[in-house]
Amino acid sequence: MSENPPHAHPGDDPDDPDGPSWTRAVQVLQDAAPLTIPEGASAMTIRVEWEPGDPGTPPHRHSGPAFGYVLKGTVRFELEGEPERIVEAGGTFWEPGGDVIHYQDGNALADTRTEFVVTMMCAPGKPMLELVEAEELRRRARLRAPRPAG
Repeated sequence: MSENPPHAHPGDDPDDPDGPSWTRAVQVLQDAAPLTIPEGASAMTIRVEWEPGDPGTPPHRHSGPAFGYVLKGTVRFELEGEPERIVEAGGTFWEPGGDVIHYQDGNALADTRTEFVVTMMCAPGKPMLELVEAEELRRRARLRAPRPAG
């Protein structure tokens, strides 16, 4: 879910002096596939600011895909089926939405605020975020990647 497919985009070679200036102004930060966008979806972009050490949102899911960019600090990010990872300022993350559980999105730093923006495709009539109940987490525990030692 976090692998980026290879695509040719304007800005792939920002050092090409022969290219038009607009191609040098573009930098691809994330290119995600495959995508399933719910019919009739709307897009919402939010800014999240976590205080130092804040664990973030409890396990949840989104009704459509979500794309994030870390502005400041470091995000502890974990999706169902993938190992926990750290995304530093300037880094991106995405999730497909739908049934996949998003376990973590908190501040990985104990002494600094973390800020990120997320754009989500929201299915009509569904909330942009739905918390996952403890019973469902127990039933799906086999789908969670092994936890880091510590």
